[in-house]
Amino acid sequence: MLCVWWDQKSVIYYELLKPGKTVNAHRYQQLIKLHHALREKRPHYRKRHDKLIFLHDNNGPNYLEILNWEVLSHPAYSPDLAPSDYHLFSMGHALAERHFNSYEDVRKWLDEWFASKDEEFFWRDIHKLPER
Repeated sequence: MLCVWWDQKSVIYYELLKPGKTVNAHRYQQLIKLHHALREKRPHYRKRHDKLIFLHDNNGPNYLEILNWEVLSHPAYSPDLAPSDYHLFSMGHALAERHFNSYEDVRKWLDEWFASKDEEFFWRDIHKLPER
């Protein structure tokens, strides 16, 4: 399973879960890692006093309150408002005929695939979100 955190410029942080791992309350600690990645990759994030609007389709622990992130509410599991569900779908096409020998091979492929996408790739769907 792949958990991807991205904005209108690029992927900010991702975690490729090891086989058999699932997203659960413990996994929400990724948000702390995301917070650190945002501070590193988006210096203006600090200038905005670490304010962020977070879109997600599940209720999680109070990490969002701790980080002082605003939650953009919407119906649970709403396909209309989950950009990663359809925008990164092109990744599935790229993976269709691939076979990997190791977890590290998958990570390397992901790093290369994300790096191959220009800012327009990410910008396009973030800016389509209000229309949905």
